[in-house]
Amino acid sequence: MNMKRAHKSRPRSRKRDPHRQRIVDAARIHFLSHGFRSVTMDDLAEELGISKKTLYAHFPGKFDLLEAVLADKLASVEAALKEVTRSHPHDFPAALRDLLAGTHRELDEIKPPFVRDMRQKAPEVFKLVERRRAALIQRYFGKFFVEGQRAGMVRKDVPVKLIIEILLAMVQSIMNPPKMEELGMMPKEGFTGILKIVLEGALTSKGRKA
Repeated sequence: MNMKRAHKSRPRSRKRDPHRQRIVDAARIHFLSHGFRSVTMDDLAEELGISKKTLYAHFPGKFDLLEAVLADKLASVEAALKEVTRSHPHDFPAALRDLLAGTHRELDEIKPPFVRDMRQKAPEVFKLVERRRAALIQRYFGKFFVEGQRAGMVRKDVPVKLIIEILLAMVQSIMNPPKMEELGMMPKEGFTGILKIVLEGALTSKGRKA
């Protein structure tokens, strides 16, 4: 595999070990695009110009590196969600637009080979993703829908907690590697569809016109 230009920088929310982060950045690009089975630790060490000893000092095995890549990806998602709530604390239409755009952008990084490898080789690792994902949805989408109710753009006859539980149930049922492969869909398509359905039921007429 051509592994050029893999270690471009990414925005980070907190200070990290630059050497470790450089490895994660390179692995993230290749894992999410090509799947983690097609990338060897030797490939990464060679591309980064480091010894295998140095690489294994940071990550004893590929699954350790995979977990770090997923943690990094989820940190990016959280940073994007946090930025939406910070930028538009009382502007529901703007928050909705940025939320949809940001979600699409983050999920677009995940390609079919990675979904396949997660299903076949790392189902236990994906459980960690599910737990963190649920926490992010509860924290940030909860704020989003509460603000929508305050602005009169989200129905008040349905509690926000129930809207979030419906969203979580749909995400849990559909946004997993086996179901994504069965449906022939990518995560960005699945999550966008789920959000459209939830919003269709949750928005008021004012919210739909915004």
